[in-house]
Amino acid sequence: MGIVVTETKQKTIEKEISLTGVGLHTGKDVTLTFKPAPANTGLAFKRVDLEGTPVIEADANYVTNTQRGTCLEKNGVTIQTSEHVLAALIGLDIDNVILELNASEPPIMDGSSKFFVEAIEKAGIVEQDAFREEFVVTDIVSYTDEESGSEILVMPANQYQITTMVDFGTKVLGTQNATLNQVSDFKDEISTSRTFSFLHEIEMLLEHGLIKGGDLNNAIVYVDKPLSPETMEKLKVAFKKDSIAVKPNGILDNLTLHHPNEAARHKLLDVVGDLALVGTKIRGKVIANKPGHFINTQFAKKLSKIVKNERRNNVPNIDLNQTPLMDVTQIMAMLPHRQPFLLIDKVFELSDQHVTATKNVTMNEDFFRGHFPGAPVMPGVLIVEAMAQTGGILVLSTVPDPENYLTFFMKMDNVKFKQKVSPGDTLIFKCTLITPIRRGICHMQGYAYANGKLCAEAELMAQISKVK
Repeated sequence: MGIVVTETKQKTIEKEISLTGVGLHTGKDVTLTFKPAPANTGLAFKRVDLEGTPVIEADANYVTNTQRGTCLEKNGVTIQTSEHVLAALIGLDIDNVILELNASEPPIMDGSSKFFVEAIEKAGIVEQDAFREEFVVTDIVSYTDEESGSEILVMPANQYQITTMVDFGTKVLGTQNATLNQVSDFKDEISTSRTFSFLHEIEMLLEHGLIKGGDLNNAIVYVDKPLSPETMEKLKVAFKKDSIAVKPNGILDNLTLHHPNEAARHKLLDVVGDLALVGTKIRGKVIANKPGHFINTQFAKKLSKIVKNERRNNVPNIDLNQTPLMDVTQIMAMLPHRQPFLLIDKVFELSDQHVTATKNVTMNEDFFRGHFPGAPVMPGVLIVEAMAQTGGILVLSTVPDPENYLTFFMKMDNVKFKQKVSPGDTLIFKCTLITPIRRGICHMQGYAYANGKLCAEAELMAQISKVK
């Protein structure tokens, strides 16, 4: 497993656009507005109908209920049925969008992602000045729900792919499967597949008043039991129809299937939307047997935890005994720092997006004379300074005469210290660009590792300035 920064740029929408419809479970009119968002925002919902306009990020850890769709909750604020709109955003390869709602759930529209896809395309899609992270799957990760017999796994692949297999054990809707071989196929092959229910489920939901916004235009209803005159009358009232009948293929009338396996395709759509909650693009193949919102979101939580650990413990795989790309003499030819303030010894990797460097921490360091000499610990601020010097190599490598430039800190954010660093440790630093270098400004994520563990991290911004 691993988190990699790709050469692909993040994407958002060009302008805001709104849709209005009815919430499936609330039956209330709701307006959904897609708004452009800055790089690294991710996907998030904003409740503009509530005081303070609270934001609920599309995060698997906020899932609280999956009975009739995926419900997110943060600080008592909920978003219901999040999966169809999230699927549309993932299906169009978008990273950053704010979804403003004036109710607790997006409009159901026709029960698919079709109208969301159309709106997003109408708004336009634009690249942003930031690189995209991907979670690269190198080992199989799986989750099984013993009670339902559902299983979902992800295995290594060159791109994000999904296969769903469903078996409902009924004559009217038996075994089906569907596959998405590449995200670019989502619009044409998956997005128009509508949600569906069985008649016995519809009857129960109607009895409990739980499907107020439904009609025959936004849900395929498979008739899995005899349709009694009493049920027929209830359906007429609920769906505001003068007459209702069962078609030869076992679904209620007024709807024509878009695909023979539309149920399996919609289940795939749900998987796309629910796995959006991982919060990172996935490079791997997902296989889901009898998927549902519960197992989808449990799997998303598991992947989210793995991603978090990978991001923090992604120790660069460096052979410290190999000849470095730059030794300390070559580093001093590029950086203006000198002892005792030159805090990196070797550079092992250098690309246009990242750099890795090392420092051997010895008891002879000047700072140990005053920093806990009886129990020497390297000062955290110097670890951050060493990260910055590592990043300085990255930004100075973009100019032909680095010896004529100085590097100055502009900003530090999200600085965290995890483990102490003591004499005898070898520090490994990795700095990766968050945004491309512009006008000598370098915005990067820095990590410092020692003894196979993350010991410090920080988001850094620095600028090079020519010596006058």
